[in-house]
Amino acid sequence: MEVKAITRNVRMSAQKMREVVRQIQGLSALKAQAVLKFVPRKGARLVAKTLNSAIANAEHNNNAKAETLTVREAVALTASTLRRFTPKARGSAGPILKRSCHIKIILTDESK
Repeated sequence: MEVKAITRNVRMSAQKMREVVRQIQGLSALKAQAVLKFVPRKGARLVAKTLNSAIANAEHNNNAKAETLTVREAVALTASTLRRFTPKARGSAGPILKRSCHIKIILTDESK
């Protein structure tokens, strides 16, 4: 059984989010929650929110226990980029790229 949760269009670059997401891959769901509680990054709060949603999906939709779940896949995918411009010298403009990402977490109850 697999359960997933996706948080879309998070206003943080996927590169910064991947540092957090890599830390929980392969862990049990409860251990991943404990790890994320002590990671001092903004992305950790957003990943924890997505993980809690995935656990709630498993408990509500499939009657699964949180103790048996493991994080099979946790990825940060790139989303759309807002393009803004800032004035530069001699009347030109320089780009500002405001990146965003999608957080996808897949939980499974099968042991490897």
